[in-house]
Amino acid sequence: MLKIKRLVYQGEDETVEFKRKIVHPEKVIKEVVAFANSKGGYLLVGVDDNQTIPGLKYPEEEDFIMQKAFRDLIRPKVDFDTHLIRLNEKRAVICYYIHPGQNKPYYAFEKKSHRYGKAFVRVKDRSIQASPEIRKILKFNNAPKDVQFSYGENESRLFRFLHDNGHITLPQFQEMTGLDYKPSSQILIQMVLANALKILPRESEDWYMAAE
Repeated sequence: MLKIKRLVYQGEDETVEFKRKIVHPEKVIKEVVAFANSKGGYLLVGVDDNQTIPGLKYPEEEDFIMQKAFRDLIRPKVDFDTHLIRLNEKRAVICYYIHPGQNKPYYAFEKKSHRYGKAFVRVKDRSIQASPEIRKILKFNNAPKDVQFSYGENESRLFRFLHDNGHITLPQFQEMTGLDYKPSSQILIQMVLANALKILPRESEDWYMAAE
């Protein structure tokens, strides 16, 4: 109980998400997928966004619905722990700990029958859809190995741009180099994997910055 209160007190962030109750499990699982694709995290059901803890009247039913969504609407299978924390005789909170995934990227599906899902990652207190570049980087990091890149004129111009502006997007890099989408994407991914750049996922366009 003390751990739950500490998590609630710190508020929603990169590793903590609150849900008052499970109304639409197909929407909640994007948080689960985001945690699995990132550093892992806690999903607390029965906690409001304002950090109050009303709890759940029928926690077993909500847990059944949620775990069914885990099985049916997430691929590949995520690794998680479940804890039921009793507030009193009538109310409880469900705490799901989602482990960092070993087989990224993970995808959320709106329906079990759907063929294609969406990958999400956790950024601060939000779960945002992963770009194709993020998905490729996640997949590579399942079994990382040394990566090198060629330092030519495009890379030189990129670092000069970063020195002056702090970050660059893929469309900006395309415009600067005159390259098509695919080779531009490959260059930036390669530089991230070589630890020359770091990538910040964003809802619109990812930001690429010089690695520190």
